[in-house]
Amino acid sequence: MAYGGFGGGNMQQLMKQAQAMQRKLQEAQQELAESEVTGSAAGGMVEVTITGDKTPVSVSIKPEAVDPDDVEMLEDMVLAALNDAMKQADDLSKELLGPMGNAGGLF
Repeated sequence: MAYGGFGGGNMQQLMKQAQAMQRKLQEAQQELAESEVTGSAAGGMVEVTITGDKTPVSVSIKPEAVDPDDVEMLEDMVLAALNDAMKQADDLSKELLGPMGNAGGLF
């Protein structure tokens, strides 16, 4: 007598589906790691580029953004550009991983 309808054939099908989902998740994670997004602040005076999995790649600061008498302003611009890039990376992650994004810990 089979309980819950989990006969041998059904279990094999479930395993195949789980493996296919895991492959798709790994492919999406790889694409995310290879993608880059750039956040900016102050009209592009400061730009921060990160990968889709949030690894910093580069920081670009235009010379006119540097005021030795107002270092705090430059720091704020760098943080704003970084936050912009992080939001874009989050959006890209949601786009690429969709509902699988939360399933990563299951495999």
